[in-house]
Amino acid sequence: MLQGAYREFHQHILETIPPRRVFTDPLSTLAYGTDASCYRLTPKIVIKTENEAEVRTILAAAAALKLPVTFRAAGTSLSGQAVSDSILIVASHGWKQLEILDNGHAIRLQPGVIGAEANAALAPFGRKIGPDPATINSAMIGGIVNNNSSGMCCGTAENTYKTLKSLRLVLADGTVLDTSDAASVAAFRVSHAALLARLAALRNTVLADETLAAKIRRKYKMKNTTGYSLNALVDFADPLDMLSHLMVGSEGTLAFVSEVVYHTVVEHPHKASSLVFYPTIKAACDAIQILAQHKNVVSAAELLDRASLTSVENKAGVPDFIKTLGKDAAAILIETRAANPEQLAANVAAISGFIATIDTLTGIAFTSDVAEYTRYWNIRKGMFPSVGAMRAAETTVIIEDVAFPIEHLAEGTLKLQALFRQFHYDEAIIFGHALEGNLHFVFTPNFSGQEEVARYEAFIEAVCQLVAVEYEGALKAEHGTGRNMAPFVEMEWGPVAYRLMQEIKALFDPAGILNPDVIITSDKLLHIRDLKPIPAANDLIDKCIECGFCEVMCPSRAITLTPRQRIVANREMALLEKSGDSERLAEIKQAYQYAGDETCTTCGLCETACPVGINTGSLTSLIRAANLSDIGWATANTLADNFTAASSGARLGLKALDVVHAIAGDAAIGGVMRGLRKVAGRKIPRWTPYFPRAAGKAKLAAGVANSERKVVYMPSCLTRTFVPSGKMPDVRPLNEVVASVLSKAGYDIVYPEGLANLCCGTPFKSKGALDAAGKKVNEVEAALLLASENGRWPVIIDNGVCTAALLDDIRDPRLQIVDVTGFVHDVASAYLQFTPQDETVALHVVCSMRKKGQSAMLNALARRCAKTVIEPAGITCCGFAGDKGFSHPELNESALTGLREQVRDCGSGFSTSATCEIGLSEHGGIPYQHLMVLVDRATQARR
Repeated sequence: MLQGAYREFHQHILETIPPRRVFTDPLSTLAYGTDASCYRLTPKIVIKTENEAEVRTILAAAAALKLPVTFRAAGTSLSGQAVSDSILIVASHGWKQLEILDNGHAIRLQPGVIGAEANAALAPFGRKIGPDPATINSAMIGGIVNNNSSGMCCGTAENTYKTLKSLRLVLADGTVLDTSDAASVAAFRVSHAALLARLAALRNTVLADETLAAKIRRKYKMKNTTGYSLNALVDFADPLDMLSHLMVGSEGTLAFVSEVVYHTVVEHPHKASSLVFYPTIKAACDAIQILAQHKNVVSAAELLDRASLTSVENKAGVPDFIKTLGKDAAAILIETRAANPEQLAANVAAISGFIATIDTLTGIAFTSDVAEYTRYWNIRKGMFPSVGAMRAAETTVIIEDVAFPIEHLAEGTLKLQALFRQFHYDEAIIFGHALEGNLHFVFTPNFSGQEEVARYEAFIEAVCQLVAVEYEGALKAEHGTGRNMAPFVEMEWGPVAYRLMQEIKALFDPAGILNPDVIITSDKLLHIRDLKPIPAANDLIDKCIECGFCEVMCPSRAITLTPRQRIVANREMALLEKSGDSERLAEIKQAYQYAGDETCTTCGLCETACPVGINTGSLTSLIRAANLSDIGWATANTLADNFTAASSGARLGLKALDVVHAIAGDAAIGGVMRGLRKVAGRKIPRWTPYFPRAAGKAKLAAGVANSERKVVYMPSCLTRTFVPSGKMPDVRPLNEVVASVLSKAGYDIVYPEGLANLCCGTPFKSKGALDAAGKKVNEVEAALLLASENGRWPVIIDNGVCTAALLDDIRDPRLQIVDVTGFVHDVASAYLQFTPQDETVALHVVCSMRKKGQSAMLNALARRCAKTVIEPAGITCCGFAGDKGFSHPELNESALTGLREQVRDCGSGFSTSATCEIGLSEHGGIPYQHLMVLVDRATQARR
């Protein structure tokens, strides 16, 4: 229950912001109180904003009541800059605008745009944004700007600070400044003349202090995100330029950045990499010192110490040679890029020559083969997750990043390794963007006891002394200061520069309400307060490092919870069970039923983005199985045993609906169904004009009788139960479409016996009825073995979800199960003549086939059938999830946000799941049908 000023603030905010975007409940505040750092603060109020006006309203109300606010985008930040125990302002899903400018040489972005989405939009122009953090597939522009994020290749030359063209921001006093708008700038120069004058005075103070000015210039020659961007005061004469560049890396402590325009950089199409092994880390660092002098040809040089190589040496694709390396060995992963093959070859030759004098263990060999150099980079990218996956229960994973002056890289690295031994962090590994002197180190402390916290405190103090004092390096090279290093900013910069930073903070945020304690703090123990508990909750999720990489893939991400948040909630419930706090536990459990369970599609796409391979959908399936009542188990088993009758009942219900629809029309039937839903709730399916019609008696075409080419075809239960809506361009049952294509390819079609009773088990498994699901899989396996003559003939399935389920669950290796699309693409296409249709079509790859790595195949097949194929960006699982689109249509609608705009130039869309196609049609505004409809239209028998 909110009290005092927070209650007053909440009431005021609800006057302008819809309640569905303002959260005070224990589950939502817990979920959004988690980022990728080792800290946990639970906000009292979470607000999902959608525009500047809302931000201004919030800031005004918060300032009036002296309540702190924190801004957050994706929450992939590692240093605690996106957590709050006050008011958390989320700027993600409502902030997705993107505009290409100047033929790709610039790009305008709102804070909720994911970095990889910006690069995808720039790819046709051969350009990209400069920052390239390892989190770019998940991190949003808001965080990339506010942390001055960099990465493997951008270094100090192409980060946000260096590639910034303009900013639009909201100051703490509510003023909006757009530095790309002359009128806005002119008005600001008048309204905030005193602020700009003070910035000019600060610049004069710095320039008058030659020691300080020299220190600033020296420290920003290397990567440095500790404190504010003081280089803005020496790099620019115009206070407005100083202001905009001070915002870069300010972590939401000076203003809210609502828009950024980047100068983009060239994305060279030709790349080559070399993984070079050295007998010692000293030798590797000596080579890096040389490479650092030739950044014009060296794009990246990643240092990998022996411990980091050990962490991945048993993984698939890692050379066996690594296991034989000595205990002092190290490696460098070098990359070079060029505009053409000739320049690439010249770069390779030059680099090899630069470091030829330093002895290696294996020589220097570059490869431009995509598969091979991707394997090298996967070794590098797999190190952080490997440590996370192997850590002990209830430990957390911390990844720190420091920078040594390049001339001290070798000795600094050796001393850092010595600190690991001294403090007994024996699992710690070192890797990083060594071309810039930037090292990451990963270790796994346990914060469950004061002794362990004290060890961590002493270790961090020693690291700070080593990096900041002994070598005058950067305590934060690219992850931002956050709460983690705020107590040590003065240690790194000294009292004079620190007082300058304090004045900058006070100048922009005199009330101190913007993200307090981040960057600037008076609490010298802030870094060991509010440490996040990582309790054991379930073997499926205990390895989660709460990084948030999964969130971009989740269909419920904008409406309820993400996989990370589901895991956080389950961990909290485990803690509450242990502590006996039954009241809070009951509250969270009740809210979790809808937000965590009902709106989870169990698609498992989170696993594809998770660095430690967690499928949170599997957790949901287990929870559903555990919560299924005795009646639920009995009902599921009864349906499984009488599947033919159940299917007939479903068709009968659809026929009745068809009759009413034919008489009453769209509007009337829609009204009737809406009325029934109001009375009976989610048990009544939501009706749309794309609602399917009842299937008639199946016409099982035999194809080409007695052909030497034979295939077993199992139409899915959905294909047997209903046919496309009359609104669809092709109203034929899918099995007839498939049979048409197979016949043109000259195939004899065999159908399994007892087809009406067969089901892949997915409808049961998704509800937690695992026994019934297993029973149906066993029946299918027996029927397919019989029909295929024990695996002699391939078995094709016409629903991508069913295909994936059977590939996962059928164990007999003799069965050759393949989706019909894959069969046509890989096999039957040899007997078909394709004529690409002169049309633009949309393609949606269902989640199960995406997980099976079939996206490229489906895209290739579609491109053989249509001249232009569009795969909408940012659309992952459609959220229909079998029947969720009928019972929880809000999930389907949310998952497909932005689809209509992306497919507006398409005449039709195609996918591989009948239910998915219903939701895609409604929210895309074009009819979606099975991809085989397009294949049938575009093919003839090969003559």
